[in-house]
Amino acid sequence: MRRLAILLGLLVAAAQAPAQAPTPLMVDRIVAIVNKDVVTASELRERVQLAERELLRQRTPVPERALLEHQVLERLVLDKAQQQFAAENGIRVDALQLDRAIERIAETNKMTLAEFRRALEGDGIDMPRFREEIRQQIVIQRLREREVDERIEVSETEIELFLEAQNASGERAEYNLQHILLRLPDQASPERIEQTRARAEKVRAEARGGADFGALAASYSDAGDALQGGQMGWRSSDRLPELFASALRALKPGEVTDVLRSPAGFHVLKLLDRRGAGAEATLPQTHLRHILIKTSEIVSEADAQRRLRDLRERIVSGGADFGALARVHSGDGSAARGGDLGWVYPGDTVPDFERAMDALKPGEVSQPVKTPFGWHLIEVLERRTGALPVERQRLMARQAIRERKSEEAYQEWLRQLRDRTYVELRLEDK
Repeated sequence: MRRLAILLGLLVAAAQAPAQAPTPLMVDRIVAIVNKDVVTASELRERVQLAERELLRQRTPVPERALLEHQVLERLVLDKAQQQFAAENGIRVDALQLDRAIERIAETNKMTLAEFRRALEGDGIDMPRFREEIRQQIVIQRLREREVDERIEVSETEIELFLEAQNASGERAEYNLQHILLRLPDQASPERIEQTRARAEKVRAEARGGADFGALAASYSDAGDALQGGQMGWRSSDRLPELFASALRALKPGEVTDVLRSPAGFHVLKLLDRRGAGAEATLPQTHLRHILIKTSEIVSEADAQRRLRDLRERIVSGGADFGALARVHSGDGSAARGGDLGWVYPGDTVPDFERAMDALKPGEVSQPVKTPFGWHLIEVLERRTGALPVERQRLMARQAIRERKSEEAYQEWLRQLRDRTYVELRLEDK
């Protein structure tokens, strides 16, 4: 289980003791002011410790303490700016939504909620702090969706051009890469641009000289993945900015790009590995059917599970027909078709449903599976791998273009938010 960074907002106010008996009190030092909020030394110290643990877990050399503190402080500033913007615009996460999110995380880790709580405590993380971290992550994700993702538009012309370029190159490569971003403020002066370019060139030279790229990312990068050593993982070429994809095509694994300039700033990439270049566009497909029991004030979670377990027993042991039971019991629109969902591709269903589906062999029926829609029984009928139909290629092209545009737009939005946020750094104050 990947440890999550914990955001802990603590400000200990100094209370005055009676004048006749002054008592010294420990006051948490402020290391940054972010609009009307603050970052405290204890908050920064905890986040630095967590960052160090994560870097060590990844076997990435830990940067000098001063560099790491600066990096973590910038993350805290940006997080607080986003949280403040979200609060001002009415973005909230209620307790029920938070409970369901944590349940899904526990299920993903194949644990009960009690087991998950014990695992967190074993990592030194109590549940209230973890809940707050997840709440903030959900808030930021919703903020991004509203301020960036919902405004992304993809035209039919863009789809046509994308497919033409893809067919012409015949390239469907995937890259495993690391990334360093040195962000530039909006309307940066020529002097600031040159200073940042010089820093980027220095980072590139150190990377090409054999310095650990993850340590360089943790020390200098302004990207959100800096404290994970700049790891972007595997990305297909069509889901990378064209600036990145073009630079990576000419690289061999282990090589580092030149300094790349984008509206967000300067970038340096390291190619770790590549795969799939020239492969035909094919995808696995699964033919399945399901029975859905929706929960409500009348049908509890326990009732839904019990009903589905009874139906499964009738199918597996009693020889009942899955389709006939789906027509009678399923609350999904597919009930009239015996629960048949036809052929589905990866990503067509919600993650919880897809994970359960992928674990089944043809002819198998799942145990009750929970998703945001309710509880399901799933039966896989058959699987195949084949060429993508035209409509699916267009859908994937639209998704790839949206993803590419969204990431670029989000980085630009973050830069603008940081520029208009009042920030006073006091890390060097004693």
